[in-house]
Amino acid sequence: MQNPKIFTDHKIESSIKQGDYCSALKLLLTEQIKNWPQLSEVYSSLINVKTRSFRINKFKMKVQYNPSRFKSTSAKTDAVSIKSRECFLCIKNLPAEQLGINYHDKFIFLCNPFPIFPEHFTISSFGHQPQRLKLHFEEFLGLTKAVSHHYSIIYNGPHCGASAPDHLHFQAGTKNFLPTEHDIHQLKNAMGKIIYEDDKLVLTVINDAIRKIILFESSDEKVLTDSFNKFYDVYKSFDISTDEPMFNLISYYDDGAGWTIIVFLRSRHRPERYFREDNQKLLVSPAAVDLGGVLITPREKDFDSMNEEIISKIFEEVSLEKSTFLALYEKLKIVFNNN
Repeated sequence: MQNPKIFTDHKIESSIKQGDYCSALKLLLTEQIKNWPQLSEVYSSLINVKTRSFRINKFKMKVQYNPSRFKSTSAKTDAVSIKSRECFLCIKNLPAEQLGINYHDKFIFLCNPFPIFPEHFTISSFGHQPQRLKLHFEEFLGLTKAVSHHYSIIYNGPHCGASAPDHLHFQAGTKNFLPTEHDIHQLKNAMGKIIYEDDKLVLTVINDAIRKIILFESSDEKVLTDSFNKFYDVYKSFDISTDEPMFNLISYYDDGAGWTIIVFLRSRHRPERYFREDNQKLLVSPAAVDLGGVLITPREKDFDSMNEEIISKIFEEVSLEKSTFLALYEKLKIVFNNN
């Protein structure tokens, strides 16, 4: 029986049969904007969204004033709050107008109703299951490759950015929209240290003073999966108090070069000023998009007050602290070079 939430259209179905998910997604977005007033309204607003640009340590950072992200930025993700609300990613709870595209009977591509990217999708698991990347990393790589001509894939961990940590999901957004996608090789050359390199994998650590990054580059899916799992286990050993270590990912794929996986290492969900109750409060909750170079501010006062010093402070507070990062680097060197 056809799932009532799957958009049925012969052009979309034809694109999917040819493996062309990018064309299918563009058609889905066009149709949803046409038939879903809320989506039409937010995309009309997105055209005129305010942005400011900064240079920090020679790399580019943008700040975006996006009021539609207020709900996501301020979302309560503690266990009690999660338990007390209905899951907004479960099929039965989706808005009546929201339809999607089936991906291998495991995920549904949905137009994100609060877009940041010029084209922004949520990729939600059909089943209600926790946000855990290690169990679904191969699917993550497959999704990245499937939409690689036009989109990058992001993942936010359950303790550092996922507004639905109880439901497995990824996001797809316009490729090369995030400045870090452009800057990553410059950052690697200027501030990176290679942990391991052969003809199938390059693994690099990067400390750009405000972010701590692990960079995976590989065209071999099995090698990349095995290497990520090895990294995951080492990183998890530094903090066994959570069900998944804290990280955000940006993933993209290029023909010939393969996958590039940018992993932002975290120590906190939100910066200190998020919790202030005075005029120093900043409603900023960094996740993959923010660490990727587009800091989202749903309040105009925060957008207007932003500067290089504040951005640096926010990222320093939520990123993995230097001593743990150095210890992780040393342990990864041993693990990857002794096997």
